[in-house]
Amino acid sequence: MPKFTRKTVAVAATLLLFGGGAAFAYWTTSGSGSGTATTGTNNPVTINQTTVIPGMYPGQAAVTLAGTFNNSNPGNAYVTAVTAPSYAIDAAHVTAGCTVAQGNYVLGGTATITGNDVAPGTPAVGSSWTGLTIQMVNLGTNQDACKGATVTITYASS
Repeated sequence: MPKFTRKTVAVAATLLLFGGGAAFAYWTTSGSGSGTATTGTNNPVTINQTTVIPGMYPGQAAVTLAGTFNNSNPGNAYVTAVTAPSYAIDAAHVTAGCTVAQGNYVLGGTATITGNDVAPGTPAVGSSWTGLTIQMVNLGTNQDACKGATVTITYASS
């Protein structure tokens, strides 16, 4: 075991006293600062129609429409309603005399949404809608101009 002299112990104690004391010295202060964070925006969801409606005819019963959503956002998007505010008829049939103003088609119903909190995805898993309807009404006049027409339904969500 090494032997320590009084001188060695005294030097070590002095170094600890003065050297160690320097390690505990500090200034007190105060300060302030700031930072920023931004909130993102979101993209609208896309409303898809999954119901295929072949061969509408005058006087048919209303056909129920259903669909899904595409959500391109990085997080969920909350959808409270889906509506079908309008429709358009392809240009060739409008030229032939099948117009929206004639009222050959009627949109109706109320959409029910399953999974309002639409997850990101294409299509979004776990969310869908159903309950809107389309019908080709019987106007009691010749509706031949609408034979083969493509009706494009406009959907909206909130």
